[in-house]
Amino acid sequence: MIESREELEAIRKTCHSMVTRSSSLSAGTAIIPIPGVDIGSDVAILLRLIPKINDKFGLTPEQIEDLDTESKVMVMAAISNVGSKMAGKYITKKLVISLLQKMGVKVAATGVAKYVPFVGSAVAGGISFTAMKYMGNSHIEDCYKIALAALENNQTDLEPAPGPVEPE
Repeated sequence: MIESREELEAIRKTCHSMVTRSSSLSAGTAIIPIPGVDIGSDVAILLRLIPKINDKFGLTPEQIEDLDTESKVMVMAAISNVGSKMAGKYITKKLVISLLQKMGVKVAATGVAKYVPFVGSAVAGGISFTAMKYMGNSHIEDCYKIALAALENNQTDLEPAPGPVEPE
């Protein structure tokens, strides 16, 4: 369980670094002029990256299951309010592919760009980097909002109830 905003900010920063590394890997794969290699690579990257982000924020299905009932309900409500498709869920190949399909512009643009010598590979790499970074950072922000709501809820629960007011 995340104990403070400072800890939450540190987790967010670590996750942004993980996304940047993964985005660079995705871009490197997109440069390879073989159709389909980048999509398979992106699926594999996201199958590793998203669960790691969920774990850092305490939002894997197992971590949520271990919470007390009240906390679990609050976290699930926060996930629903944020509209996250990946927080608190088992990340499957089918889920990742569906999310990548929603980013179909990237797939179409990199697929066509690869056939333009030299410049096409660079364009494909740039598009791939940007798309992966956008997906990863969007997920981080969703997780951050969920974890912040949980943190604020826990801090409210820890505050002592106001006692009787004594006359001065």
